[in-house]
Amino acid sequence: MKWEPVIGIEVHVELETQSKMFCGCAVDFEAEPNTNVCPVCLGLPGALPVPNRTAIEWITKIGLAFNCSISERSQFHRKNYFYSDQPKNYQISQFDVPVCHDGWIDVTVDGETSRIRVNRAHMEEDTGKSIHVGESGRIHSATETLLNFNRAGVPLVEIVSEADIRSAAQARAYAQDLRTVVAALGVSDAKLEEGSIRFDANVSIRPVGTEPFGTKVEVKNMNSFRSLERAVDYEILRQADVLDQGGTVDQETRHWDEGEGVTHSMRSKEGSSDYRYFPEPDLLPIEVTEEWRNEIAATLPELPSARAARYVGLGVDADSATSLAGSEPLMVMFESSLAAGAPAQVAANWLTGEVTAWSRRESTDITDSALTGQHVAQLAAMVEANSLSSTAAKEVLGHVLAGEGDPADVAAAHDLIQISDSGALESAVDQVIGENEDQFARLAGGEDKLIGFFVGQVMRVTGGKADPRAVTDIIRSRIG
Repeated sequence: MKWEPVIGIEVHVELETQSKMFCGCAVDFEAEPNTNVCPVCLGLPGALPVPNRTAIEWITKIGLAFNCSISERSQFHRKNYFYSDQPKNYQISQFDVPVCHDGWIDVTVDGETSRIRVNRAHMEEDTGKSIHVGESGRIHSATETLLNFNRAGVPLVEIVSEADIRSAAQARAYAQDLRTVVAALGVSDAKLEEGSIRFDANVSIRPVGTEPFGTKVEVKNMNSFRSLERAVDYEILRQADVLDQGGTVDQETRHWDEGEGVTHSMRSKEGSSDYRYFPEPDLLPIEVTEEWRNEIAATLPELPSARAARYVGLGVDADSATSLAGSEPLMVMFESSLAAGAPAQVAANWLTGEVTAWSRRESTDITDSALTGQHVAQLAAMVEANSLSSTAAKEVLGHVLAGEGDPADVAAAHDLIQISDSGALESAVDQVIGENEDQFARLAGGEDKLIGFFVGQVMRVTGGKADPRAVTDIIRSRIG
């Protein structure tokens, strides 16, 4: 490929504060439309904003988690633009002096780790929500548009990366890792499907081996990690095709169409001068003293990368450790399993394998199941003691998740306890040998692959409850 992608990601994170950024209105997305509003968030004349202290603490926490420097003194600006869901006709945001700047996050794709720099994380307010009434829900086919200003003024953190991303897969990994950290901090539910965290991608391409950036295109409307990867990949190929045909790439904002798998032109891309930024006259600068910053840093939880490294130190493979560390429900269940005595890798295998598969299949969270860490430890112990076969253990787990009791009770109720009694197993082996004398003669004559046939026949006779390892040993003793 003669073109090199150059990609930056802008991430908007809605904070889960109790009140909005500059007024006391509640943050409640389930409320009736236009009920959580006041003169401040509606932009009525004479209403003055007051900053939300918790929001400033939480953006500082986000910055520290992404290794950012925290500005001792930062400033709010007015970003001037008109749109129907922006009641003031400007947005209170930040321009040249954000709260957080110059950070980084390491992402791994196909075993290769790259450092993506974070240019800034700044504080602003969200807009209202437009509901386009029509068959498609899109503005171009709407018969009317309804406005709900409950979201207007909700604290919003924008995290801007440097253009250090070089592939669609790397863009997806960056977004996933960033969301995992934000969720771990507890400052946002970070749900893509509800718009609590939103991604915009700035995509350009340049000839391989050159330094200057190409023309940047902003891509919007990506509501899943899969959409982000597909949209960036499509845009890279689209721009390469334009340039290969001798055309030029326009600086614009494009809309990702998930159904068609393409981007569509929306509007020309604005530059910072188009927004006519100027300092917000109604707000004093924000001062984050060293003492306050240290107090906030002391509240940081164990971050997913550190947690994954700790799990690897316990003997968990790297992929499972990353999965466990990146999911709050899995992490809690894993820690509980360890406390109950489960071996780390065994518990990791159950949780990232069968339990995760069940959760996806049932479209529910494991915290809503009957499973406990004690159950995981008990199940692991029963398999280790040969009381359960691996196949039976999966069946037992399903019944436990459904709320039928602990593994021992479930295994007994469903007659799944593995037969390990040597007398019973020897009797079953002798029965099978007697029924298959010709095959046994071939086995004794050196056709060792037939041992699997005999183990299978014993499992049939015992209803799948025989210990395969014990059966194998008995068969070999008969050969001897």
